[in-house]
Amino acid sequence: MAITVLVTGADGFIGRNLIHYLASRNFKVIAASRTVSDFKHPSAVSAPLPDLATPFDWQPLLEKCDAVVHLAGIAHRFADEEQYNLVNHRATEALANAASRQGKHLVFVSSIAAQSGSFSQAELTEDDPPKPTNSYGRSKLAAEESVRAARGSFTILRPVVIYGQGEKGNFSVIHRISGLPIPLPFGALKAQRSVLSVENFSSAVVLVLTEPRARGEMFIVSDPTPLTVPDLISRRRATLVRAPWLLSVPENWMRVFFAAAGWTGLWQRIGEPLIARPTKLLALGWKPTLSDPNSDLMNAPRK
Repeated sequence: MAITVLVTGADGFIGRNLIHYLASRNFKVIAASRTVSDFKHPSAVSAPLPDLATPFDWQPLLEKCDAVVHLAGIAHRFADEEQYNLVNHRATEALANAASRQGKHLVFVSSIAAQSGSFSQAELTEDDPPKPTNSYGRSKLAAEESVRAARGSFTILRPVVIYGQGEKGNFSVIHRISGLPIPLPFGALKAQRSVLSVENFSSAVVLVLTEPRARGEMFIVSDPTPLTVPDLISRRRATLVRAPWLLSVPENWMRVFFAAAGWTGLWQRIGEPLIARPTKLLALGWKPTLSDPNSDLMNAPRK
């Protein structure tokens, strides 16, 4: 009998890819989001969600599913602490309590930001004390604590930055500039960053939905091999049949330039390290399949 999964935040980059991944693997999916979309798959049906900053009765949706993957939230926006708290923390708390009462397994998709800032000189593991550095990370950590406090069946995932069809943020920028027919000054950057393909993320979700040993646990999710910015650009340009064309401008010069331009935050995300390996998830039996950020990851249609 197919498992029915409620996926919140279904209309975002991660959600749309996950919906198609689950539906193509014999899951039945209730795709819940503020913007109702037709996913054009017989195993996926859409359902509306309100603004999660307002109270919401989860029970009618939970009665239709066996498990929940909670993606919905605020990320990469100019929001204040209260907005992050309402949407990322309190709405998750309400969902966790409702899922616990109805005996539904909840997969809460948190973020590596709940554990660390934009970079870390030490390699991160699940056992490290969490030290979020911004409102987003603090709201995700508070939501994790609420999920545990609900005393229901749960799994918490802390993915690193995710790439794939429809990607946003740093990956989208790097891929765009990699397509420019000009030399780029990033050849000397040596900082390794853990990244995650949206297909590998989706396969991790399937594992924790079906593996009883994942219940009550928290997992870092990332591709097994971290990469550098020169790696990303070189691989992207190789797909365009171009040479890497990277200039080795000293890192100190780059750091000073980014600071003078007011881009310190961007520098921390590309010039500083953040390694978080999926060792615990691999020990559970996870078998990631993709490791190239320039692969054609999914055939899900764009909006």
